[in-house]
Amino acid sequence: MARGRALVEQGVHRLPDELAPVWAAVHRRLSTGRAVAGVRVGPLTEAQRTALADFLGADRLPEVKPYVTVRELDAATRAVAGLGVREVVAALLGPVGNRLERRAEITQLWQWLAEHPVVAGQPVLDEWAAAVKNGGLVNGSIEETRAGLTAALRVIEYLPADGVPLPVLAEQVLNDSHALDDGTRCSNLVVRALASIHGVDHPTDAHQRRVLWGLAGVNDDELSSTVLAAGLRPTGDSVAEAVLRLCADAGHAACLTLGQLRAAELAGVVGEVWIVENPSVLALALQRFGARCPQMVCVSGWPSGAGILLLRQLADAGCALRYHGDFDGEGIRIAAHVMARTGATPWRMDTQDYLAAVSTTGPSVGRVTEAPWDPTLASALTEHGITVSEERVAHVLLDEIGR
Repeated sequence: MARGRALVEQGVHRLPDELAPVWAAVHRRLSTGRAVAGVRVGPLTEAQRTALADFLGADRLPEVKPYVTVRELDAATRAVAGLGVREVVAALLGPVGNRLERRAEITQLWQWLAEHPVVAGQPVLDEWAAAVKNGGLVNGSIEETRAGLTAALRVIEYLPADGVPLPVLAEQVLNDSHALDDGTRCSNLVVRALASIHGVDHPTDAHQRRVLWGLAGVNDDELSSTVLAAGLRPTGDSVAEAVLRLCADAGHAACLTLGQLRAAELAGVVGEVWIVENPSVLALALQRFGARCPQMVCVSGWPSGAGILLLRQLADAGCALRYHGDFDGEGIRIAAHVMARTGATPWRMDTQDYLAAVSTTGPSVGRVTEAPWDPTLASALTEHGITVSEERVAHVLLDEIGR
C-alpha cells in the first residue's frame, strides 16, 4: 500500500504546476456524478497556456478559456505520470465525489428525520425538524449529523422523565453522563425540540433552559411532581395503591407524588382509564359519581413526570387509556404528547366532536399544529378559530363513562 502511494506521488510530481486550474476544473466536473466529455478552463495566463500546449503536444497555444477533452487529458497524464486523469485529480485534490449521490443521501437524511416516529407522533416537531434541516449538516458530514439526531430523538422519545437529574438521564439514555451538558450539540437539539413542543421561544440563557428541562420532568423532585386520579382500586400494598383505594371508596380524588408512584406497581387495575386534561372535569365526575366514579386520571395541562409515570404503569398493567382535552392549539399539542408517550388513544377528540360543540364566540384557539389522530382537526380549528374547552363538553364525557 505504501509503495503504491509512493508511485502515485512520483507520477504526480512529474506534472506541470501551471496546470492546477485544469485539475481543479476536472475534479469539480467529475464530482458531479455525470458523464464528463471535457471541461472549459480559464482564463489562463500565457504561462499556463504554454504549459497546457506542451503537456498535450499541441502545435499552437490554446485559447484563453480553452475546452479540453477528458480523453486527451487522460492520454497525456498516462504518458507523463503513468496515471489516468481521475487518479491524478484524486491524488492532487482528494477523492472524487459524486454530488448527485451526495445530494440524494442528504435528501434521504432529512426525509428520515421528517418521517421519524418521534416527529410524526408530535407534528409540532415539524417546525423543529425544519429548523434542523435549515441549519445544515454538522461539519458537512451526513453520518455525524444522523448520529447526533439519533441521540437527540432517543432523548425526546424518553421524555418526560420521572424526576431524574440531567446527568442521570444522559447516562440512562445515551450511556454518557455528560452527553446532555449545557452547550453540547445534543442538549441544544433537545432543548430546541422542547421549546417547539411547549410553544415558547428558544431559550437564551441557562435559567430558561432549566425551566424547559423541568417541564420535561428532569430534576423534578419526588414531592412537587404530582398527578390526580380517581376510581382506581389497585390490589398492591404500596402507599400509592392504598391511597388510591381509600380515596376511590370515599369518592375523592387522590393526589399522588412521584415518590409514591415510584414505589408502586398498580397491580390489579384493569379495563379502561379515562384521562382528562382539566381538574374541573375530574371534580364534576366525582360530584356525579362519588364512590362509583369510573377510573380516571387528570394530567392538569402538560403532564408532570408523575402523570406520565402513572399512565405508563396503567398501560403496563393492561389498561386501555382514553384521552380527552381542550380543543385548542395547546390542547392538541398536549394530547399528541400524552398519546405519544403513553399509548393512549383519543376519546371524543375528532373533527366531528369539535364541530358539534363549537360556538360563534369564545377564546381563540391560538397556534394550531396537526393532530396525528385526525388529519382534518387542525384545519377545522383554524377555520373556526374558537376554543372548545373540556368543561363545555364535560356532560357529554361523563354521560359516556357513566354508561
